[in-house]
Amino acid sequence: MKKPLLKSDKFKKARGGTSRLLEIFCAVCKARVCLYQKDGPGLLKRMYVDRISEPTCSIGDKNLLCASCGAHLGVAMIYEKEDRPVYRLALGAVGKRIA
Repeated sequence: MKKPLLKSDKFKKARGGTSRLLEIFCAVCKARVCLYQKDGPGLLKRMYVDRISEPTCSIGDKNLLCASCGAHLGVAMIYEKEDRPVYRLALGAVGKRIA
């Protein structure tokens, strides 16, 4: 498996310039959902669509659903502060580990 490159843009620089690659998985069935580039410190409340790589779920739908069990993971919306499409994650719906 080829490791995806981390994006370096104004959003990464605005959050302190640090990034890490997270493996996101469903909290219900533990199936892998995607790889996600998390910029800066803090909790994972939302996932920016342009930071998602290697998805196993359908990107672009209204809801983010697990491909294996169909669990509801998040809702698509536009983050108004930055005018970017995001998935707002449901509390406790996903787990993460550093990839």
